[in-house]
Amino acid sequence: MNSKTTHFGIDSVADIARVAVIAALYVVITTVLAAFSFGPVQVRLAEMLNLLAIYNKRYVIAVPLGVAISNLASPYGIVDIIWGSLSTFVTMLVLYYVAKHISNFYGKLVAGVLIVTFSMFTIALELAWLGNAAFWPTFWINWGTIAIGEFISLTIGAILLVLMSLRIDLNKLFD
Repeated sequence: MNSKTTHFGIDSVADIARVAVIAALYVVITTVLAAFSFGPVQVRLAEMLNLLAIYNKRYVIAVPLGVAISNLASPYGIVDIIWGSLSTFVTMLVLYYVAKHISNFYGKLVAGVLIVTFSMFTIALELAWLGNAAFWPTFWINWGTIAIGEFISLTIGAILLVLMSLRIDLNKLFD
């Protein structure tokens, strides 16, 4: 059965395994680099996996699942588990549908980097809301620092995808 027939591209055991592998990879990268993965100044390298949404809608589920599991270790608790994974899910949906309308591989990567980087305002909102400081200054500072970290992570991911695409058909690998 073609994995593109269901709403989120998951209709076989192989598809479930692909989702589980990406979610687990997200958790492992975030956990191993935990010192850089949490807080108002963060470079969560696992965020580069967001770019997989340009290939298949199953990753719209896989990455937020990884975020939810990773955020079990977050100092912000249940709010971060729910808010972070929901924010990622919505961002991944937007990226998936935008990427469908872009035919150029590099254009998809640029769109992915920009969309996901911009979406960090949702995490800045969470941190400003949970923080014990003035809301708006905290929001703007957090959005700036988190967006910079996100941009770094996504740029590394985009570079890795470009390098991989020189040797491997990524459409076959991730589809």
